[in-house]
Amino acid sequence: MTKTLAIVGAGRVGRSLGQRLRQAGWRITVVASRSEGSAKRGARFIGAGRPVTGIPPTLSAASTILLTVPDDAIARVAKELADIAGEDLCGRVVLHTSGALDASVLAPVRNRGAAAGSNHPLQSFNGVSVPPLEGKVFAIEGDEAAVRMARKIARSLGGSPVGITATKKPLYHAAGAFVAGLSLAMEEAGVQIMMAAGLKRREAQGALLSLTRQVLEHYEKLGPQKAWTGPLSRGDYGVVATHESVLRELPPEFLDAYRAVSRLAARVLAHDSAAMLAELDVIFASGKPLAVKAKGGYE
Repeated sequence: MTKTLAIVGAGRVGRSLGQRLRQAGWRITVVASRSEGSAKRGARFIGAGRPVTGIPPTLSAASTILLTVPDDAIARVAKELADIAGEDLCGRVVLHTSGALDASVLAPVRNRGAAAGSNHPLQSFNGVSVPPLEGKVFAIEGDEAAVRMARKIARSLGGSPVGITATKKPLYHAAGAFVAGLSLAMEEAGVQIMMAAGLKRREAQGALLSLTRQVLEHYEKLGPQKAWTGPLSRGDYGVVATHESVLRELPPEFLDAYRAVSRLAARVLAHDSAAMLAELDVIFASGKPLAVKAKGGYE
């Protein structure tokens, strides 16, 4: 009974976690989704579970109910589950997989006697293949029984469960958004800039992916300061001013992002962030750096 699991939400996360948990020995009882077709595809991908539409009362037959629905649907699904299952939820564990929301969004099932918690895998899911989860962080919080179950699930997947304060979850999730979704936007922006310079997409993407991998390898091995590269890292403000000029030829978001990320780099990477920020303020206001010193510095 302790390893029976019902999954609500047959999207990327639900399918991937369900398949891996089945392989780890969990018994998947039900795969629920908004449509019959989605539920069937989810159960087929997982390789187990009875596909159902909506929220059936039989969900509460499982010891743990995992909600892998989008964030904005969690509160509604929790209320619907509480209304349908009622007191049968007493003693069950209900977990959601949102990175930004905490267990309080599951208040309706908590009020019916379920232990509520959140278990967020810090991993991207593409919906086509199941990513490796070994060693990946699972951010966990909630009621004591829910935290115990969430840890058990994470360890079954080879993950590393990490406790997090409920009020800090949005900050934790913002960090993931920075290095996942936003870094992808920066990568694609670089590709488009190279294409504007005359390279083909495949050439630009290959060149920049190679550069990105190299920088990340250096970051892992050497730390942020030694891995930092580019004109800012060298204090080459004349090049920054040139970038400022040519990026004006592109849609305004490119220059806006360049300015914002340059300032962020100065804040988190520079030894003297105040001095670098002051230099950037001058360039971004006038388009020109301060006077160049004889040895290549700036005054």
